[in-house]
Amino acid sequence: MTTGYDATYARWQQDPAGWWLAAATGIAWDTPPSRAFDPALGVYGRWFPDGRLNTCFNAVDRHVAAGRGDQAAIIWDSPMTGQVVTITYARLLDRVARLAGALAARGVGTGDRVVIYMPMVPEAAIAMLACARLGAVHSVVFGGFAAAELAARIADAKPRAIVTASCGLEPGRIVKYKPLIDAAIALSPHKPSSVLILQRPQSPCDLIPGRDEDLLDAEAAAAPHACVSVAATDPLYILYTSGTTGAPKGILRDNGGHAVALHTSMSMVYGVGPGDVYWAASDVGWVVGHSYIVYAPLLAGCTTVLFEGKPVGTPDAGTFWRVCAQHGVKVLFTAPTAIRAIKKEDPEGALLMRHDLSKLEALYLAGERCDPDTITWSQRLLGKPVVDHWWQTETGWTITGNFRGLGLFPTRPGSGGKPAPGYDVVVLDEANQEVPRGQIGSLAIRLPLPPSALPTLFNADDRFREAYLAAHPGYYSTADAGMIDAEGYVSVMSRTDDIINVAGHRLSTGAMEEVLAAHPDVAECAVVGVRDTLKGQVPLGLVVLKSGVSRADADIATDLVAMVRDRIGPVAAFKEARVVARLPKTRSGKILRATLRKIADGDDYIVPPTIDDPLILEEVTGVLKAAMR
Repeated sequence: MTTGYDATYARWQQDPAGWWLAAATGIAWDTPPSRAFDPALGVYGRWFPDGRLNTCFNAVDRHVAAGRGDQAAIIWDSPMTGQVVTITYARLLDRVARLAGALAARGVGTGDRVVIYMPMVPEAAIAMLACARLGAVHSVVFGGFAAAELAARIADAKPRAIVTASCGLEPGRIVKYKPLIDAAIALSPHKPSSVLILQRPQSPCDLIPGRDEDLLDAEAAAAPHACVSVAATDPLYILYTSGTTGAPKGILRDNGGHAVALHTSMSMVYGVGPGDVYWAASDVGWVVGHSYIVYAPLLAGCTTVLFEGKPVGTPDAGTFWRVCAQHGVKVLFTAPTAIRAIKKEDPEGALLMRHDLSKLEALYLAGERCDPDTITWSQRLLGKPVVDHWWQTETGWTITGNFRGLGLFPTRPGSGGKPAPGYDVVVLDEANQEVPRGQIGSLAIRLPLPPSALPTLFNADDRFREAYLAAHPGYYSTADAGMIDAEGYVSVMSRTDDIINVAGHRLSTGAMEEVLAAHPDVAECAVVGVRDTLKGQVPLGLVVLKSGVSRADADIATDLVAMVRDRIGPVAAFKEARVVARLPKTRSGKILRATLRKIADGDDYIVPPTIDDPLILEEVTGVLKAAMR
């Protein structure tokens, strides 16, 4: 795919079915599909409806069959344990086949669900692939999730088995998983028949006879299991996200469309192929981990880095650059919040300069809107392309971005790039009409969604329609607000509910965050709209300062108010900026703006189960209450 973005996108527009059937030839099929799409199936249609395949075969077996069994498949780099372990494709095949055999011996078959509750260890990926090998449906739950949240997912998925570990490791503490597993199973009305536990030496656990077994012992004793052929439309996994009603939403992913889109994305979006080392610095509990730690790199025959650590503190803000240099990473993909954390601790890049990054060709960022300052800082220090790209748990891969495999077009800090082939992105108003270029509205995708996007929610077609299709008939609603400029660049400004209404003016908190992030003393920031009796809402800015800043907080706040007034105007009514030590985030790095807004408004709130550190809410509460007095 080297003919350029515009030509490639035009070819997809002219013949979407033909374009995706051609992309499907990159996958090994048991029965190749004769049709790309059937609009009569499911809620809005299904991809490759008559194809059959096995995702694990495509990710593992076929590379061994092609003679690349000795190539590294997974590099596990764990500063938490001081270990670096390389697993070849041949070794991965043996372990996956045996764990599949162990699961099959315990009654797991095609269509059965398996909950995987694991830290960042190779066994997490091995368990996912073992489920795929059997045609079973895995549901990975972020390791360390509270028992009640885990129980809700067990109750909904009704797994036959759970694969877990005795503990996870965080800087300065051990998170014991076994008590959480036991409590979750006790809370859930559904009880799995088998629990396989990876005993970690940092905190082994006791096993309950008749239910719990040592995972490695079970794997070693099992006979290898062959790949099971499944329909392209059969489910591969369920990934639960928090729902607005409190009940988790089970994002469903199919086998065929998922394999085709992710395999295509590795060459088209990231410009990598067989043998290249690729690192998505995320967690297997999130969609980035599913798509770009496990499946996409292995489908493409890459070497994937699985990292157990943090961007700072394990041991310092240079650890990402150490991993890239040590393992020859070609493309690094992480969240903007990770780069901001590194920038805060090492603003001049002194730790970065200690490492040979000559093999690193590009940095990709996603997971939240990236402020332009983080882009320009990264570009300046790395001297490499830095790409902000936008996608969602629901889509599973890039909605908009920049495309190394097609030849990069100029980047625009603040924009998430241009739509990937497969996505017809539009900006709509509340009347479902497209707005003129350059105006903010609701970002939506014209149906059908491309391969790998969710076909529905697990056992909840009506909920899927209500959550994603009802707001804009004929379109998938992203719940993001933004605009498309005259040249087709898409800018995601904020979640739809982060558009605030100040005295009748609709304003983007994301635009204000851009201004705050440009201040030389600011490491990261968040702007939320809080209730105001006169104007309806007014913006409040919270900023975290870079290390070593000695200026008075009040002086910095004065600067920030003046900057917003200068760059956005008095209409923003931006008069409050407060310095905080930390911002509350999810474990995947997203700032909990909705919770911040509730605290500032004095509303009751539930501590989100995805929060990284609940203590931050207490820290911020005092600042917010003081700010609004």
